[in-house]
Amino acid sequence: MKAIKNELIYFATALMFFTRIPVPFTIPYSSEIMNKSQKYFAWVGLVIGCINAVVLYFSTMLFNLEIGIVLMMISSVLLTGAFHEDGFTDMCDSFGGGYGKEKILTIMKDSRVGAYGTIGIILLFALKFYGIQALGMMAPVRVLGIIILAHTVSRFISGTMIYTHQYVTDIDVSKSKPLANKPLDGMALLVGFISVLIAFALIPDWRLIFAFALAYLGKIYMGWYFKKHIGGYTGDCLGSVQQVCEVLFYLGTMIAWKFI
Repeated sequence: MKAIKNELIYFATALMFFTRIPVPFTIPYSSEIMNKSQKYFAWVGLVIGCINAVVLYFSTMLFNLEIGIVLMMISSVLLTGAFHEDGFTDMCDSFGGGYGKEKILTIMKDSRVGAYGTIGIILLFALKFYGIQALGMMAPVRVLGIIILAHTVSRFISGTMIYTHQYVTDIDVSKSKPLANKPLDGMALLVGFISVLIAFALIPDWRLIFAFALAYLGKIYMGWYFKKHIGGYTGDCLGSVQQVCEVLFYLGTMIAWKFI
């Protein structure tokens, strides 16, 4: 029973950290619990993806596909508090306007959004909107499964950065956000991958392996870029990887359905 209770605490910690979904009980906090909660990052994506799919389905029934996508994107931002989107804008501003590790990390901690961040998030949302719109026209029902997959896969891939890259300590420790940054054993990684398999079971199509591969290649490139300029990753880097991999999964699905 204690083991089950601990796993529930780890999942609730991940849910509370990445979303604004209320947790109906008090959760103890420690860096150990935060690190162990990383195994459920992809499971949180599964939850978010299912909620977004439901919003899109009913919004499209009431209005049309385009309005449904916008309402779904709004619900996603409200659901997560724009957690990953904020990381993406910070990443664009810091790497776009900074030179050298110290300058990049300094800009990354600035709460203001600059030109690079504004332009970047607009282009990201545009790609996300038109990608989902195209998929919705290609397969009106299956697009719901793709949304669930994209949210799950992108968070799983983002979480693998903890295993493959070095965490960069914030230059101002007092402003550092709590972050799971220590890799667990292979079994914990498997727990996260199970959520991906569940999401794939909703829409069994071997061609989607290509979309997964494209998203993972995006993570490899971003990981290389982060390591080159700051020596590893930060929390904002993880958020940007999630956002980019989500969009790449949509684009990869389009390519797979169109040419394979």
